[in-house]
Amino acid sequence: MSNLENHFLIAMPGLKDPFFQRSVTYICEHNDGGAMGLIINQPVDVTVEGLLQQLEIVVPDKSKALQRPVYAGGPLARDRGFVLHSPGKGWRSSMRLSDDMMITTSKDILEAMGQGKAPEHYLLTLGYAGWDPGQLEQELSENSWLTIPADADIIFNTPSPERWKRATAKLGIDVWQLGPDVGHA
Repeated sequence: MSNLENHFLIAMPGLKDPFFQRSVTYICEHNDGGAMGLIINQPVDVTVEGLLQQLEIVVPDKSKALQRPVYAGGPLARDRGFVLHSPGKGWRSSMRLSDDMMITTSKDILEAMGQGKAPEHYLLTLGYAGWDPGQLEQELSENSWLTIPADADIIFNTPSPERWKRATAKLGIDVWQLGPDVGHA
């Protein structure tokens, strides 16, 4: 199995798990120890501004940039925030995932958002998705997921209700015509 870091996991139509149904997950880490990713298309009922206020971070009055939703990044550690963002100078606490993607859990980026100094593009999640060693590979063999290289445009510029459809369209197939059974030659 190849390394799936910086790829999307696209939930197959037959995946019925309520947390992952029609989800698109950005894989941040994939190695012998398992995998970790963030679901990028399941907004929760709180804005970035609302979250910053809950954290007692001062925010500018009704900043339009802070009205974007926060996302349910996965079923694990749902009280922990993760920020996927575009690269830029000054984000020492962020880890580079690719040429166009960084991740952080540091509060400094949240404080910068409150001061109107957020990265050009970002997506904030609460929680993450995780797989034990071999678990993701097993789910892939069970036909639960499709994979494609990640696309920052889908993460940062595509409205969240359209991300699953847009990601599946990159495959060049109509995902609704796929059956739930795994074929073996």
